[in-house]
Order: sequence, then structure tokens, then C-alpha cells
Amino acid sequence: MEELENLDGDELDELLGLKPKFDIPPAARRSTERVGILDMDEGGLPEKSLARQPASLVRASLAGIRGPLVSRWGHILMRRALASRLAAPDGMDPVEFAALRAETLNRMGEFGVSRRLAQDVDTGNWDNDLTDAALRAYVATTDIVGACPIVQIKGGEREDPQWQMLQSICYAFAGQEARSQANLNRAFRTEIAPQIDVLLAQRYAGAAGRGRRAVNLEWDGVSELTPWRYALATAVGAEIPDNLRDNPDPYYRIVSAINPALPLAQRVDGAGLAAQRGILSSAALVDLYSEAFADTAASGEAISATASQLREAYVAGDGTQRVAAIRSIWETGPSDYAGRVLTAYAAARITPDQAYSDDAAGLIASMLTAGLDADALAWAEIATEGSEAWALLALAQPVGAASFSEGEVDGFVDDDESAGQRKSAFLVAGLAGLGRIDGQTRAGFEERLEIDLSRATKWSTLIQRAAQVKNQTLVTYLAAVGMQGQGWDKMTARHLYHIVSALNQVGLTAEARMIAAEAVARG
Repeated sequence: MEELENLDGDELDELLGLKPKFDIPPAARRSTERVGILDMDEGGLPEKSLARQPASLVRASLAGIRGPLVSRWGHILMRRALASRLAAPDGMDPVEFAALRAETLNRMGEFGVSRRLAQDVDTGNWDNDLTDAALRAYVATTDIVGACPIVQIKGGEREDPQWQMLQSICYAFAGQEARSQANLNRAFRTEIAPQIDVLLAQRYAGAAGRGRRAVNLEWDGVSELTPWRYALATAVGAEIPDNLRDNPDPYYRIVSAINPALPLAQRVDGAGLAAQRGILSSAALVDLYSEAFADTAASGEAISATASQLREAYVAGDGTQRVAAIRSIWETGPSDYAGRVLTAYAAARITPDQAYSDDAAGLIASMLTAGLDADALAWAEIATEGSEAWALLALAQPVGAASFSEGEVDGFVDDDESAGQRKSAFLVAGLAGLGRIDGQTRAGFEERLEIDLSRATKWSTLIQRAAQVKNQTLVTYLAAVGMQGQGWDKMTARHLYHIVSALNQVGLTAEARMIAAEAVARG
């Protein structure tokens, strides 16, 4: 009886089996028949597209996506497919399907979308996998208190250190400061986690209620930055030592880019990588640099210089000055493809002129990062046959375009100086996938470039079968499996051909065109 008297209400309810499984009334609970945040009329994929597909195939496809995709447009399409409001495949529990999608989004760096997807399922229905995926998303988005509903519902079902610290934090924000403090003190004494982890939890919990307990963070001896440490330190405004903050892991750059609480310079540093991968749009990147232009003191000299050049790209007095500003951003601004993403809308404002022919390929590639194909096609008369600008437009033009002859493609192949003539291989694969060269022309270039677009594998057979039955969602999942890697040197022409061909067959022709053009631009 004495032990029972010392239990608080939550612990007693849990012991007696009185703790409710749901935190919302029955009338407000949602069905799991369809889970997602994008309906078809909002751009989502067909809701029943996976209903009759084998669960094993969908499970293997999503589990097989382990990292970033080489293609920015492939990433954008996959995010859309994962966020769509879909029914679960035949034989798969809807909560498991939601968990698989949320975790795939996490691996892609789409933590905000993952969190929203998890929240589309009532917390009382979450299984362990969905809980794990949601917790990773909450930590990555620095929404620590967002995890409290599931922590309160599951209570003592888990005993891992992070869960125990989350429980204490949630107690503090529920008005139980004394209990929170006692639990964290015990965690500190028993060393359930490294000292810095508990100290950060104490500092975070202390922000709630009237406790206001001072907590000194001791970083001495800490040799590793973890998502938990980064999230809590960021949330409480603690300074992370330079030796830890300079972590090369792309995770920290991406979560910095999407965190509005961080200093502007830190957000911009990660925004280039996020935009390059497809996490941030061109418009979002322009917004960040616009903030940098308005607050030069917070952004730093290099970022301010790029912001000033971006302004010139929009408002300079003549086209020559604007093109020069755009070129300057490509050379000195965000690294690699991010510069092209940043200048997409500025490039679309340039009136096509033969005087800018040397920059035509870059301008067209920049416009296509934001899907501005109509603006890019205005440069058709400037693009010399066989040039890179011509190749990009050959792939980007809409359905109904005329087929291309061997002679037209031949000029591009002759002048291609990319490693292993990768750009030429991608051009042939893209044109073949879109049905824009005939079989004889394709065979001739396959022999010349030493590529085999037709060679079948288990993956190519699966994606072509999915395309034959017009299944957009499954084709997208399988395309993402074939687009994994850190760079376009990891992509083969054969994979690109099957991806572009399958997307084209199922009606995702716009995405197929953009992926094919991106391959040539980045090859």
C-alpha cells in the first residue's frame, strides 16, 4: 500500500490497466484506410494504386532506399509519391505502410514531411516502427515536445535512454516539474546516457514551468555530435563547440537548412545541399538569400555577396549585366548544382539573345531545375544543333515533339568531353526512354558508346511490368531504388533509360523529361 501511495496518477493508471490507449475521443478518431497528406486533387498519386500490389514488393522497394537520390527531380517525385494519401498494399497493415514511408522520408532528409505523415495516423494506432520513425523526425525538426502524445500513451512500454529522457521532458511541460527534475537527476546519477545528453534534457525541461533551474553544459570529453545533442542544443540556444559543429555528415547541414531558429548564415550553409537534393525549392532558396541581403550583418560577407549578385540578376539595367550576375553566382555562390537552382527564376527573365549563346546551356539548365520548361524552350532558336543547350531542349520539350535523327545527335556526341562520354550516354538513354529516336539510331549509338540499354535485370523487369499496368506509385518507388547515390557518376545509362521509359509510360512524362534533362546537365 505504501508503494501504491507513492505512485502518481499516470503510474497508477498504467499499473491497473486504466490508462487509455487513445488521447482523442472516439468521434474524432480517423480511419487508416487511406493515410497521407496529399490528396489526388492536390497533386497526390492515385489512392488505390497499391491496393492490389503484393506487400512484399512494396516493402522491399521502400526498404531498399537507403540514402539520397542522385536526381533532384527524382527526389521531388518520390517525396510526392510517399506523401500521397494512399491505401495500403494487399496484405500490409496501414500503420506498417505509414511507418515504411515515414522512415524512407527520413532517409531522404525529408523530416518535416515524415513528421506530418506520421501525424496523419492517430497516435494510439502507432506501432513501434512508426513511433521510431516519428521520433527521428521530431528530433530532426527540433520539435521535441511534439513527441509527448506518443510518450504519454506508451508510457513505460519502452525503457531506452532517449525515451526515458523524453518522458521527463514531457512531464515538465505537463506541469509536473518536480517529477521531471527527480527523474533526470536519477538518470544523471545512474548514467543511463552520456552526461551531456542528460544535461541537455535538463536544460530543455527547465524551460517549462517555474523551475528555472540553471544547468551548466559541460562539453569537455564529448567527441561526437548526435541528432539528439544537436536538436536539444539548438532548441535551448546552447553553443556547440566548433570541433563538433564542423561535422561533415550531410544530416546536420540539411536539418540546419530547415530550422528557422538557427542563425541565417548557418541555415544558408546547409540550404545549398538541401536545394541540390530537392528538399528546398528554388523559391525557398531565393527567400533565404533575400533575408541575407536584408541583414548583411547576420549573413556574413560571402553570403551577402551572393545575395547582392542575385539582386543584380533580377534588377540590373540590361540583360548583359543580369547574365553576368547569374554567371557570377554559378562560379562563386552555392556549390555545384545549387547555384543553378538559385538562379532559375532570374534566368527565366532573360530575353533569348544570340549574344548570350555561350551561357545558353547554363541558363536552360537553371530554368529546368524549377520546371520552367516553357521559358527554356524560348531559347530554341539560340541553341545550336549538337550543343548542350540543344540537347537539354531536345529532352525537355513536351510530348508530341518530332523524333531526332542520327545526324542531330551525332554532333553532340562528337563534341562531348565529359568523363567516359557520360553526357552522350545519358542523352541517348533519355531520348530512347521518351521514344524520340528510332530503334536503328538507338542501336548505332549503343554500339558507339558501348552501352546496352536493353539488358534486363530483376529490377528492370519489375519497373517495366509496373509501367505496363500504368501503376504510377509503384513505378516511382522502383525508380527511386534505381536512382540512389551521391552523384551522377553512380548512375548508368541503362538505369536512366528504364526510369525515363517507365515514367513516360505511366503518364509522368513531365517528370521523365526533367530527370532526363537533369542527367545531361549534371552528367
